[in-house]
Amino acid sequence: MKVWKVKMQFGFSIVGVVFLAMLFIPNIKWAKNQPLGYEELSRRENKTLLAFERIGQVLATCSSVVFVCPQGFSLPWLLWLLAAFLLMLLYEVAWARYFKGGEKLDGMYQPLGPIPVPIASLPVAALALLGIWYQSPITVIAALMLGIGHIGIHLGHLHELSLH
Repeated sequence: MKVWKVKMQFGFSIVGVVFLAMLFIPNIKWAKNQPLGYEELSRRENKTLLAFERIGQVLATCSSVVFVCPQGFSLPWLLWLLAAFLLMLLYEVAWARYFKGGEKLDGMYQPLGPIPVPIASLPVAALALLGIWYQSPITVIAALMLGIGHIGIHLGHLHELSLH
């Protein structure tokens, strides 16, 4: 039985910086002009999910830039990175659709094909794949924590909007 050995390697990751830029740029644009009703929704967020989200955000941001892939861009590891990048491109598509759709509250939670709450789920999944590429359990755990909080909060918002 073959055991997977963790080969985490510290370093500065320009790939992580690119991923974070893809994540933060649409969020900064959104934060400057939040949709009507968002503030009210955010007041009712589950505090446990919010704690998971915040801890996951800090860990994910830090681990995205301090780990590098020990195998670099070699196969099969490159496939994990390409899959993560594809998910981030879909994330950008979801944001572009939101911004073109009039920046309405319910637009943030619309599925992208079969992908539910894509503005929350896609970057979390991409970060988990980035963690696999890095061979960093820390990054994968950060993605899981972020996902529990961020996706959970978005699903809660979606549920509240469907009640109105």
